Amino acid sequence: MSEILFEKIALIGIGLIGSSLARVIRREGLTNHIAISTRSEQTLEEARQLGLGDSYAIDAKEVVRDADLVIISVPVGSSGAVAEQIAPALKAGAIVTDVGSTKASVIGQMLPFLPKNVHFIPGHPIAGTEKSGPSAGFAELFRGRWCILTPLPGTDQYAVERLGRFWEACGSRLDTMDPNHHDKVLAIVSHLPHIIAYNIVGTADDLETVTESEVIKYSASGFRDFTRLAASDPVMWRDICLHNKDAILEMLARFSEDLSSLQRAIRWGDGDKLFEMFTHTRDVRRSIIEAGQEVDLPDFGRQAAAKV
Repeated sequence: MSEILFEKIALIGIGLIGSSLARVIRREGLTNHIAISTRSEQTLEEARQLGLGDSYAIDAKEVVRDADLVIISVPVGSSGAVAEQIAPALKAGAIVTDVGSTKASVIGQMLPFLPKNVHFIPGHPIAGTEKSGPSAGFAELFRGRWCILTPLPGTDQYAVERLGRFWEACGSRLDTMDPNHHDKVLAIVSHLPHIIAYNIVGTADDLETVTESEVIKYSASGFRDFTRLAASDPVMWRDICLHNKDAILEMLARFSEDLSSLQRAIRWGDGDKLFEMFTHTRDVRRSIIEAGQEVDLPDFGRQAAAKV
């Protein structure tokens, strides 16, 4: 058991990330009270049946009252509306953070509504699966994964350190980053791969010369890995594309240039160019494994971790 870091923690949104947080917070004893809010009565009841919190409410203002830490786990396009809703009820000195995959947009949406007497520290745990909802979460989701904090200039350093200790207690490795730099980094390592996966799966589905049964039957040849990414929450990824569009478009342009180069190498039978490219990309893969960001288990070991 870890020490109690916050007397009361409010979780707004209880999908994969929120429900995983609820589980690890409970397991590690990081608070005396978990308050949960979500817009859906059905989802809130599911969280209640799972015993994820100590109190529950549809109205987010109710759960943030007296909360020392407020974690917003909603699609990034809803961040501003949530901030506006909870602002009047926030406790002075509370830490308000989020888990969104884009930071500049979230800051732009939330900052105008949040009172000056709270500590707003945007965050992003780089962890997840293709599943969603309260039942999808598990306490080990953040173990060994990076959480990036993007504090704004002038943010109270003690508050940043407290939030950092919280994420470390959840199992995360910690880093800090400028919000705009974060958005560029995530555009290439997360957003672009998901967009490509959605597009490849859509292309395969549209091919008239390949039947759906053949696509499913032979998916283990590589297509299956793309379908895992393409199965992610469509609302979340719609909002990411809309709220990190500049960085994503920049990376798509670079990808298109590199794809054209690959097309030329294949068209002209440039074996040396192809070998050089494939060797380099294999080295990148090996570096990811050496960095501990991959394990040799199905589904990246996530299901194995969920059974621990």
